[in-house]
Amino acid sequence: MMANNMKWAIGLICCLNLASAAELAAGRTVFLMPMNRGLDQYVANRLTSMHVLQVVTDVTKADIVITDQVGKGFEDRLKDLYPPPPPEPKPEIDKDKDKDKDKDKPKAPTTPAQHGLASMLGDTVNKPDRAGSMGVYGRGRGTIFLVDVKSHEVIWSAFEKPKNFTPRELDRTAERIAKRLKTDMTPKAPPAQQ
Repeated sequence: MMANNMKWAIGLICCLNLASAAELAAGRTVFLMPMNRGLDQYVANRLTSMHVLQVVTDVTKADIVITDQVGKGFEDRLKDLYPPPPPEPKPEIDKDKDKDKDKDKPKAPTTPAQHGLASMLGDTVNKPDRAGSMGVYGRGRGTIFLVDVKSHEVIWSAFEKPKNFTPRELDRTAERIAKRLKTDMTPKAPPAQQ
């Protein structure tokens, strides 16, 4: 009985390993977000030369994104790169009904302050849509994330901090990242049954 339970548990673990490797391998095209000290360039080189993932320069062709940060700034950047579809317009019939409803309502009186200096300073022309949406905030310090474009889920991550920022060390760090990703993408064979 215990042997059957153990075989079942081992089989379940193997299936989970295969499923996670399949999830990683499912996104074969990757776009690299700009990273600290240009690490993205070295990672792109290693991913390509080691045949781990296909690197694309057109963000719309990517299934996954590699970044060194997650959070609100990253989410805002993803929304800029992959805007949601526009909402459906209301039918014309509804607009006519709304016009008739507003005719009966009294209009609010305007105050002199609304016409003066306060109204001119209230809304500026060069005001950004979202503060901090394009800036580089909260950069990671050695953590790399693989994010699914559609679900925005982190499907893989690793901590590989370069010892220094020389080109040689950045290349070594990129190589370690690519090797680790390739290893994690490879399905693990189930252990031999006795």
